[in-house]
Amino acid sequence: MLASAKETSHDTGNIRSRRCIVSGASLRPEEGIRFVVGPNACIVPDVFGKLPGRGLWVRANPKEISTAVTKGKFVQATRHSVIAPEELAVQVERLLTKRCIDLIALARRAGEAVAGYEKVRLWLRGRPNSLLVIANDGAKSSREKMKKFAYGVPLIECLWAAELGVAFGREKAIHVALGNCGLADKLQFEAQRLKGFLLEG
Repeated sequence: MLASAKETSHDTGNIRSRRCIVSGASLRPEEGIRFVVGPNACIVPDVFGKLPGRGLWVRANPKEISTAVTKGKFVQATRHSVIAPEELAVQVERLLTKRCIDLIALARRAGEAVAGYEKVRLWLRGRPNSLLVIANDGAKSSREKMKKFAYGVPLIECLWAAELGVAFGREKAIHVALGNCGLADKLQFEAQRLKGFLLEG
């Protein structure tokens, strides 16, 4: 499998899974990060899963990515002398965070996202099949009220207020709602991967 540096997958229904080069565990797409050997034999994270080359998969959390670097797992998997930067886990977290922010910004420009406590409440009243995003550092009382109001609505809590603010061109945003669209589906996928970094933080 990945020990021979070959990208592997198998179907479980319609779900493609990958083998983690650190733990050997089978990963669902939303659980792992794909890496490839880039220029100058440097390990490069492929967050979009589109870079050419054999894929090397690691569970999406900083501990396992750091282990892959320090324990030489990329070298073992490729059977070549490759360079894995010490800050690789930080690099992946930044890329995933930017991906989430970009998706929210795209939804906003498409008229499929709003920010602000009252705007989100009104949005959810008329569009119950939406996606709710709440900043980690928002006031606990307002966060809990929104969660209670939006009970049953899919919830994301892996971004900070300043990061959500970037998507709306403002200093910060605490409450955000996205319509039931393809961008919301993509955001849930990326947020699941980013969540592993928050839990380890």
